[in-house]
Amino acid sequence: MSNMLLSQLLRLFNKTNCSVCSKRYSDVKVKSKDVDPFMVPYSNSPKDQQRLYVWGMAEHGALGDLKIRSRERNIQFIYRPVRMRFAYSHKIMDLACGYGFTVYAVDSNQYKLFGCGLNTDSQIGYHDPRKGYPLGLILATVPIQLPLEQLNTKVKAVAAGRAHTLVLTNTDDVYALGSNCYGQCGRPIIENEDYTKLRNVNSITLDDGIAKIICGQDHSLFITKTGKVYSCGWGADGQTGLGHYNNEFHPTVIEGDIKGQTIVKVVSSADCVLALNDKGEVFGWGNSEYGQLLLNDDKYQVNIPRNLPLKKSIGKIIDIGTTGSACIVLNDEGVVYVWGFGILGKGPEINRSREPTPIPPILFGRNQYNTETKVKSVSCSLFHMAAITTEGNLYTWGKNKWGQLGLGHTKDQYFPLQVSVGASVKKVSCGVDHMAALCKPYQ
Repeated sequence: MSNMLLSQLLRLFNKTNCSVCSKRYSDVKVKSKDVDPFMVPYSNSPKDQQRLYVWGMAEHGALGDLKIRSRERNIQFIYRPVRMRFAYSHKIMDLACGYGFTVYAVDSNQYKLFGCGLNTDSQIGYHDPRKGYPLGLILATVPIQLPLEQLNTKVKAVAAGRAHTLVLTNTDDVYALGSNCYGQCGRPIIENEDYTKLRNVNSITLDDGIAKIICGQDHSLFITKTGKVYSCGWGADGQTGLGHYNNEFHPTVIEGDIKGQTIVKVVSSADCVLALNDKGEVFGWGNSEYGQLLLNDDKYQVNIPRNLPLKKSIGKIIDIGTTGSACIVLNDEGVVYVWGFGILGKGPEINRSREPTPIPPILFGRNQYNTETKVKSVSCSLFHMAAITTEGNLYTWGKNKWGQLGLGHTKDQYFPLQVSVGASVKKVSCGVDHMAALCKPYQ
């Protein structure tokens, strides 16, 4: 196009559109207002109020269908949090990371449960095989069929173990999927049962009504609405708390020192179990090889709950966690205490503690400028720990072979370090080699 023709077109445009626009809006008064770009609120769209981030080992599909770049087809690790598209179209009620797989409870009138990752034991349900995609590896987040009696039934909570999954509904029913080789799904053990193409989903009900579900490595625990605790599954280290070291397929009430107590939380990442009552007291059973249960004797396995002799100076406990060799508790002042063996969060020189010792609050962001900052919840997996502060910041520490700490590398982290999530973290689930965080925008 010649310069002369271009100039003629520009003059024509100015004479028509601009003059018409100026006449059309000549009587309209426009209010000017100074806007601080840093104070512009986030979108109020419901779709933007919930965000899902994942990181860690990606090769087995536990992070879902990432699609970060079309050229990157074989992603092994994700060292930093990435936002998942799955939360754009699904309202997530709960999430759980197992050993190489992830499950999501969704508020929907159609599919209530989704999962992705390793499916070697049908822990994320039965799925028809596709060419090039084996049944044992689900790389995209797919719906999981549940034998719900009523279509309006909602899934409230999910829990994930090494190769089994528990699902809690609003009707107080629990559905168990996956491996039952130790009775962890609450049904009789069938010798040489093939779990690779298992269509069976077992239903578990208790007279008191089930309020919370917990998966250990190969055992299951249930908290009833009256504060009782039931268990089933692998008991070789006493983790079922039933007074013996045998496997138990029938969910059975646990007694010992928690008999008569109102238990509000139970945690177990491997074979050590901690329980918290409504008074802030902590109980424990299972493996105590590294002093997790604070016993004075040399007994390494405890098959019945005992009240942990925590010092009164620690105060009231509001949250608990356990790795494969260490324990963590949080008091009502937001102070974190750790003990046991491994990376405890107190630096590279301290890898063992026989009694609970505090992690300095300054490592979680509390200082002279942020005096109100404190930890509000803690979580654990087999090799690492995590903490969420009142500001919604996430801190992680521990083993980091697969980038599960989300810190941008695979080096072990010896003290708490903040994860750059880019949103306010509401809940986090720690898998053995990956993590998932449910977040909301910073306000």
